Amino acid sequence: MTEPVELDEQPTDAVHTDAADVSDPTKGPDGLDEDARAAVRVYVVDDEPSILESCETVLSTEGYACEVERRAEEALKRVRSQAFDIVLIDQNMPNVHGLDLLAEVRKRNPDALAIVMTGHATAESSVRAIQAGAWDYLPKPFTATQLLVLVGRAAHTLVKSRKVQRPTEKKGILVERGGSPILGISKSMREAVAKALKVAPTDASVFITGESGTGKELFAQYIHRESRRSRRSFVAVNCAALPGELLESEMFGHKRGAFTGAIRDKAGLLEVADQGTFFLDELAEMPMPLQAKLLRVLQDGCLRRVGSEKDDAVVDVRFISATNRDPEDALEEGLLRHDLYYRLRVVPIRLPSLRDRPEDIPVLIRHFIDHFWRRHQLPGEEPPRLSRESLDRLVSYEWPGNVRELQNVIENLVVLSDPEEEIQPDRLTILGGGSDTSHPITGLPVVDGGMPFHDAKQEIIDRFEREYLSQLVARTEGNMSEAARQAGIDRTTLYRLMDKHNLAREAFAS
Repeated sequence: MTEPVELDEQPTDAVHTDAADVSDPTKGPDGLDEDARAAVRVYVVDDEPSILESCETVLSTEGYACEVERRAEEALKRVRSQAFDIVLIDQNMPNVHGLDLLAEVRKRNPDALAIVMTGHATAESSVRAIQAGAWDYLPKPFTATQLLVLVGRAAHTLVKSRKVQRPTEKKGILVERGGSPILGISKSMREAVAKALKVAPTDASVFITGESGTGKELFAQYIHRESRRSRRSFVAVNCAALPGELLESEMFGHKRGAFTGAIRDKAGLLEVADQGTFFLDELAEMPMPLQAKLLRVLQDGCLRRVGSEKDDAVVDVRFISATNRDPEDALEEGLLRHDLYYRLRVVPIRLPSLRDRPEDIPVLIRHFIDHFWRRHQLPGEEPPRLSRESLDRLVSYEWPGNVRELQNVIENLVVLSDPEEEIQPDRLTILGGGSDTSHPITGLPVVDGGMPFHDAKQEIIDRFEREYLSQLVARTEGNMSEAARQAGIDRTTLYRLMDKHNLAREAFAS
């Protein structure tokens, strides 16, 4: 069995650091102060529990934001959805090889520094790891000193890189540390980011509003990362995605025997988020009885699991809520409790739609082209580019699905393009309305006057249905029940129309 990290630090001449700053007693051997180390997210993946426990103890004590994972397949899912600064990977794990996990880290987050660990170190295996993209190589067993020195060098490299790359808002990047970047040059986006940054260090509840696809969860994650709770869990729940009974069980947990299938006691997500942040997406879709139950958690922190007759836990949670509805309309329609709304809306943040900030569209396009080209194509090839006419068309498009729709369109174009290709307007038929078919004077749809009357009429109807359905389902993020409600039709009719025009619900889902 692999030996654990030795916590009694032993001196070593094999590893050194150029980051030490002995002149400053407030800094550690990595030359970083406490705040700088706390901003570095370290992820350790190893199938040996003793290694994980020792690494977490050593790194957390030193002040790093450290998370660990024993199952390689779970780690693979995490690195696909979250960004870490430093990732320590055991080379030989069951189910998923360490170098496969390394490849996924490099693919998803090229700026992360990966360190490969192994108990069977050879010159050949170390060379293979470095060639695969590892930043460094750590043979087992290793001491706490060796671990801290190597992680410290990596952290020092990252911090220096950030200082070089982020003296100002570069290339429209307003936020990029530790997660997906927030981009834009518009005044409205700068104001939203500034408000988020100001409220982040506090425990105040934040209420984010904006259309679907504007980045509400992205902002919630940013606020969490910049808060004093950043080392604890960020738990997100979409209130529109689950029926009321299941949503209550997921949030509050349940007691054994509370309902069919409840074979054991289960803690809810509110307990998982204790000391951390709880993100309530689409709050207005939460059933009224559940809103009343949530209000008590807000007032005194007490929660009662489904089927319980007493309080089961007291939690300390910071709430961030969001909705794509106008909250005032939701209050008037009786979909949202006034007392709950005003407890959650301590600091409101409104995210602008993409059509209201067209100056940000070229910034987003440039980022998405580079991002998806790196993800899907061979390195070293130059990515495609948009012609002036294509860029003008994308900037003038309404974007009913906002940034999410723009992201999907650019990914489609990148995947189907050749290196250095100039993308012309005829490739933009993927947009909701296809090519521009309006008469330049009347503004009415252009039709072929040589067609039979009924055929021409059906063509206009089909065009209208396709564009209407695309905007409707994009606005509700693929929630067909909500889309049918907004359209005033039943779900069967909505599904039939979607099938008629070959529109897939999954293409619009979050």
